[in-house]
Amino acid sequence: MTSDTEESSLRYRRAQSVTRAEEITEQEKRVRKLQYDKPCHKPRDSLFSWSSNFTNFTGLVNWGFLLLFIGGFRLFLENLIKYGLRVNPIEWFIVLTGYSEGQEGLNRQYPAVVLLIFCVVPTVLGLLIEKGIAVGILSESIGIFLQVTNILFVITLPVIVLYFKGDDFSFVGTTTVCFVYLILFLKLWSYSQTNHWCRNAFKGKTSKTKLRRQSLSAPNWNALNNAEHDQTVEDEKSDAAVAAGLVKYPDNLTLKDLFYFILAPTLCYELNFPRTSRIRKRFLIKRLLEVMVGIQLVLALLQQWMIPSLTYSVNTFSQMEAMKMTERLLKLAVPNHLIWLCFFYLCFHSFLNLLGELLHFADRNFYGDWWNANNIAVFWSSWNLPVHRWAVRHVYIPITERGHSKVVASVVVFCISALFHEYLVSVPLQMFRIWAFLGMMVQPPLAVISRFAENRWGPRWGNIIVWSSLILGQPLAIMMYYHDYALAHFTPTQEQ
Repeated sequence: MTSDTEESSLRYRRAQSVTRAEEITEQEKRVRKLQYDKPCHKPRDSLFSWSSNFTNFTGLVNWGFLLLFIGGFRLFLENLIKYGLRVNPIEWFIVLTGYSEGQEGLNRQYPAVVLLIFCVVPTVLGLLIEKGIAVGILSESIGIFLQVTNILFVITLPVIVLYFKGDDFSFVGTTTVCFVYLILFLKLWSYSQTNHWCRNAFKGKTSKTKLRRQSLSAPNWNALNNAEHDQTVEDEKSDAAVAAGLVKYPDNLTLKDLFYFILAPTLCYELNFPRTSRIRKRFLIKRLLEVMVGIQLVLALLQQWMIPSLTYSVNTFSQMEAMKMTERLLKLAVPNHLIWLCFFYLCFHSFLNLLGELLHFADRNFYGDWWNANNIAVFWSSWNLPVHRWAVRHVYIPITERGHSKVVASVVVFCISALFHEYLVSVPLQMFRIWAFLGMMVQPPLAVISRFAENRWGPRWGNIIVWSSLILGQPLAIMMYYHDYALAHFTPTQEQ
């Protein structure tokens, strides 16, 4: 008991001593100012200390950008001296269209362009199937079977064509075709599933929604007074007027509605998209210039910087020398990351905003602040919002609604995403590997590691892990694919 009293009195004295020390400090400041030695010192923290609360590092940021520019310009000069000027826009048209340079005149073939035009066929077929189900020509089960067959046909058509006519295509042409057909696959999936939801509600299979709406329209006289009832009636009339102007199923089953969705910058179908009232000409011109300049910049970086670095790294990977492999990986990481950042801005900001402005599409939330992501899971849910919304709406939520856990739904989403990434690489290369698939499947464990680092050492370390995975992971996968492709198709170029 005595010891407890002494300990409490000791704590009390310590609390008093702190307060007393502050008073003495303030008193000392006042007294020192009156001294004849003209004091110039006072208690202050260094600016780099966290306790200084100093936040204006604009000069250091400018210094960093200037240093990066000087380093990048030096690399550009080194690349130009070593490889010469390799930028040739005409070559990109050749490889994009896919025809052989030896073909002349009318004998030239454009297989990639033909396949891109052909994608109209499964699109219209999807509309006809939905129309047949709506008017009763097709039964629900047969219609769903035909729709699933049509969607699977979209995703497998490039694989089949490349198997028989692969020599007529270029890598860029096949990549473009696979990318477009994959987007069409996701859009038709959303289109058929959304119409299925609307059809079930239209036929009265989901009565809960109707009951909920009826309960809102019935006034409760015991709880509401006349003023509240009048306001409710006015709100209902206003809602009814707005609802009367909305498209309802099956009036949405038109070519105009479907092709608007196919061109719209979204993967999730709705009967009534939010629309803007006008096209901002200045905004449209800015985005158009960004797209035109950005495409040329990305292609130039690929030709001048990326391809030479890949070409002269095959021997290094074949020899499996750790030091040289690391040096080549780091050398490739800079141009790859720069191209990836340019592609992100070009695609998700410039191009999608350009489409949205032309089509009066009002939802422009195409990306979040993924650069501030403190773990991998946050990054994947914020950097590509159109795909994220599609995965949540059409895969994650339907799986959880069937009684499965969120973990199972998340694993399925990552597996589908991994298959899509592998599809976009292996099919154009006509060389099936699993590097892209494994790269995506390693993301869940990496998300656990980054979350642990965030909780243990703070958000900054989690963000560092996110950036490290982006800077180093992508070039590693690219070098592995290029190594396998180069060994299978041509003799590796000697290292420079």
